[in-house]
Amino acid sequence: MPAIRRHLEERPVTWVALAGFMGTGKSRIGWELSRRLSLTFIDTDRVIERVSYLCIADIFDLYGETVFRDYETEVVRRCLRLDEVVVSTGGGTVVRPENRALLKSRGPVVVLTASPETIYRRTRRHKRPLLEVSNPIERISELMQARQSAYDEVASFTVSTDGRPSQDVVEEIVERLWLWLEGS
Repeated sequence: MPAIRRHLEERPVTWVALAGFMGTGKSRIGWELSRRLSLTFIDTDRVIERVSYLCIADIFDLYGETVFRDYETEVVRRCLRLDEVVVSTGGGTVVRPENRALLKSRGPVVVLTASPETIYRRTRRHKRPLLEVSNPIERISELMQARQSAYDEVASFTVSTDGRPSQDVVEEIVERLWLWLEGS
């Protein structure tokens, strides 16, 4: 670990994005990763809620998914101009090819994964417009499968969060960022 810490001090990470399906831990891991790397944390969903004065569910209800995705694209564009940040993207941000290209152009993109059951367990108490169906686990599986190629395309690397403490996930990301920097 000291070699990794020394390497990150010599060639620090100044921008990293987290992507992945809802409930994979992007916000929690992103916040902890930002502290570990001494960077500012930005959650794109929270930014959208601040600028729109609406929660995500209300944006979906009032204006539809397309308007929400437009907000996402604008926030991603703005995040590209920043340095020394960890950016947690919304679960569907990578659906748009433009967003994938934008994210890949700026720095490493870490895709977080978890099983549909884990995702459901983590999200069932929150109002998630895309999961308001009779069989949410099946819907999660369908959406994950539909988005998998987009996640694969944007990923610098992938890390599973299933059954793991957030600190372990953060340490794996730090180690793999080091390897990613070595290869870039």
